Amino acid sequence: MYLKRIWLAMAILFSLQANAQQVGQKDPKVGLVLSGGGAKGLAHIGALKAIEEAGVRIDYIGGTSMGAIVGALYAAGYTPTQLDSIFKETNFDVLLQDKMPRSAMSFYEKNNYERYAVTLPFNKFKISLPTSLSKGQNLYNLLSELLFNVNNIDDFNKLPVPFFCMATDVETGEPVQLNKGYLPKAISASAAIPSFFEPVPINDQLLIDGGVVNNYPVDEVKALGADIIIGVDVQDPLYKRDKLNSATDILVQINYYNTVNDMKEKLKKTDVHIKPEIDGFDVLSFSKGASIIENGYEAGQKKEMQLDSIAQLQLKKPEKKYPVKIIDTFLINKLSFEGNDKYTRAYLKGKLRYTTEEYTDFDNLDQGMSNLAATNNFNSVKYEIRPNKDGYKLTVPIVEKHTDMFLKLGIHYDGLYKTAGLVNITKKHLFFDDDVISFDFIVGDYIRYDFEYYLDKGFYWSFGLRSRYNSFAKDVSFDFVQGKAVEDLPDVNKLDISLDDITNQIYMQTVWKEEFTFGLGLEHKFLKIETETLANEEGNEILLEKQNYFSSYGFLKFDTLDDKYFPSKGLFFDGDFHWYLLSSGEVEDFTQFSVAKAKLGFAMPFARKFSANLFTEGGFKLGSSNANTFDFILGGWGNDFINNITPFLGYDYLSFGGDSFVKATISTDWEFIRGNHVNLTANFANAGNNIFERGEWFTLPDYSGYAIGYGYESILGPIQAKFNWSPEVDEKFFTVSVGFWF
Repeated sequence: MYLKRIWLAMAILFSLQANAQQVGQKDPKVGLVLSGGGAKGLAHIGALKAIEEAGVRIDYIGGTSMGAIVGALYAAGYTPTQLDSIFKETNFDVLLQDKMPRSAMSFYEKNNYERYAVTLPFNKFKISLPTSLSKGQNLYNLLSELLFNVNNIDDFNKLPVPFFCMATDVETGEPVQLNKGYLPKAISASAAIPSFFEPVPINDQLLIDGGVVNNYPVDEVKALGADIIIGVDVQDPLYKRDKLNSATDILVQINYYNTVNDMKEKLKKTDVHIKPEIDGFDVLSFSKGASIIENGYEAGQKKEMQLDSIAQLQLKKPEKKYPVKIIDTFLINKLSFEGNDKYTRAYLKGKLRYTTEEYTDFDNLDQGMSNLAATNNFNSVKYEIRPNKDGYKLTVPIVEKHTDMFLKLGIHYDGLYKTAGLVNITKKHLFFDDDVISFDFIVGDYIRYDFEYYLDKGFYWSFGLRSRYNSFAKDVSFDFVQGKAVEDLPDVNKLDISLDDITNQIYMQTVWKEEFTFGLGLEHKFLKIETETLANEEGNEILLEKQNYFSSYGFLKFDTLDDKYFPSKGLFFDGDFHWYLLSSGEVEDFTQFSVAKAKLGFAMPFARKFSANLFTEGGFKLGSSNANTFDFILGGWGNDFINNITPFLGYDYLSFGGDSFVKATISTDWEFIRGNHVNLTANFANAGNNIFERGEWFTLPDYSGYAIGYGYESILGPIQAKFNWSPEVDEKFFTVSVGFWF
């Protein structure tokens, strides 16, 4: 084998020398061809290391898909060592899945994202499927940052190493050679794997992965003037029948027919063919990136003699590459939106969180683009940054989605509402360009609905209308309604309470950086509470409450938590103040009163996969009123309770309360396997009437509860189980929750 390599190297050397004599001892140009192959294309980095170690100067690069990404970065000035570090530090799960950070969502969008398990386009009353699994936004953001140093170059031949990449016109099936334009956009098109990434519009064409028709562009590299071709090939061969075990395998095999057949001729035009060992890897094996890169290096080293021979023929030696300079901040002095029709400039700027004449960095820029993508109103935002006098011009092309109607589904189970299924219809652009209307219908043990109309004005004040019907029934062990409504009732251990709540709101709010919102509104609430435990003289249920309340309210929210259910970092504040002005119904001697409450907390990681959070909350009622249904009622576990019902582990739902309370919760969480959590929680509280006036809010807690739990992040939402206990209650019990809360 060793002698065979020597003879092969000598044959290549003699051939090249003869060719050099024919062309007058010219300095031979070397072209590099990098094939597509998804994660297997990381082997290109290792092969480039071996090529550089041999001293070969690369004069032209042509690549497809992952070969285009690696080739473009190398052509822009990155060394193989730098590329190795970049790709090893990249979280490909986040990059490819396009999971938008929670911080990119507005409060309205957070609620939608954390409420529905399935969202489907619903056009002309027909359900359709999305065109791709991922927008590719996170990948594009990363490429834009890495290639910022060459954002002034339109002609890829003027890069430190002349470069082009291959894409496919999705309408005609024709190959498209991209050698001009905005480099991040070009390589995004070349790597737009059909059905996985959405197609990329460039000029008048809609482009997808170049590997569909030309996965090894050797002819195009030779056409640039390359005398010698080095090809790094990470393509799969055709599989035998024993490996074709699924419909997907067969479809992939069919797609490889042309590629494999074309390679028979293309290999004849390749002087040095580097073929890394890729058995056991597939297009998504990014978690094995280190091994793939190493295999590429080993395959390159096997061609060491041929590469050395090429290096000896080159008169001009490769220039030493220096680390690409990363710019920390830059000035955007011009902002331009292109293609927006239904969405106003104010809306877009509000989501982007950016105005001109401000210094920014890529973290802020990526955040803004993620904000736009998180609205689900647009295809991926393939923005461009170009030099503009003393700063840069940011051009944001907007490709609005034509689908403006969606069907959303969810399921849930918990100890209070029991089983529930949710069907939602969402319609955008009903009356105005920036509005959205949403209707939830919830069926199960209790019928509920939630209707909302929201006009999002971005930087400016936004407006909303909401109507909600909520109901549940529960045995409670204390006087749920304390006061004259139950004064004459005989002593009982428990009351079977049935509650109906209809709430209608009109509000306005302003949002800053998608993390902070302040709003004001008016509210009408109808409450009906009755019990079957006792009956009146006619044998009917006793009515404990039947009342309309009219109030004004204000709210202030700040939320940077990275997850609603399993937060590992971020801050949270939620404050609410209601002033109840009028009442009509059963209560005749109504007097005005107010209810104020707030919740404050934070989450932070303290070790790998370990995090802790601390939350405190409290509330009180101002003014003398017999409307005791607005008291704070604690017990149970969950999210998104109505009115002033507050969860408290260790106690059953609706176990204790009063017109004021304070509570603290401490929790630790260990994500021992991705999506699987074990957590420990302790909560403490004081609650009763006038505890702030009597100073009881600052004494040792009267109530405490503890829980150990398991949680799993499923496609239906979090599935959680907790074992609860409290030293004050001689009872230990399990609580279970399935799916997102609604």
